[in-house]
Amino acid sequence: MNGLRLTTTRLELVAGTVALARAEIDDLPALARLLDVPLPTHWPPPLNDEQSQKYFLNSLLNAAPDHAGWYLWYCLRREPRALLGSAGFKGIPVNGLVEIGYSMLEEHQRNGYCTEAVRALIGWAFRHPEVNMVIAHTLPGLLPSIRVMEKCGLVFVGAGPLEDGVQTIRYELTRKSFSNRAIK
Repeated sequence: MNGLRLTTTRLELVAGTVALARAEIDDLPALARLLDVPLPTHWPPPLNDEQSQKYFLNSLLNAAPDHAGWYLWYCLRREPRALLGSAGFKGIPVNGLVEIGYSMLEEHQRNGYCTEAVRALIGWAFRHPEVNMVIAHTLPGLLPSIRVMEKCGLVFVGAGPLEDGVQTIRYELTRKSFSNRAIK
């Protein structure tokens, strides 16, 4: 499948499309074929429920062609090939800001894949001059998520929004801080 892709040392990141998002919801074997990966034993990764999947499908259905990459990305291990999880942004930049999120299948956690994917996506975002800040929200008890953010240069700034009545925390990375770090 053609489309926007990023590669890192160990990963290939594939920007979500309407076809991929539909397959993810309706036909997991088709998703695996489209991504040229073996069928995962289970899907989706933690915190990516049906509501998230429908959000990304609707976002992609309504996105302009030049919005490619500002939503869902599929995280693939290059060798041996496997679908590891997903990451991406919650939409196009607004007032210089984008929000990033991520989730890996449990069997692929604690291998640095998430950090590698998030670094690549942050670098991709900052290659767009309209992006001045990348933010992320997580729950205070999700220590692995916090570690990913910190390894990628994001810093804790305080309370985030309530999600289902639970207080989140917010992390940020400015373009200037990113430029001063060796995380590219």
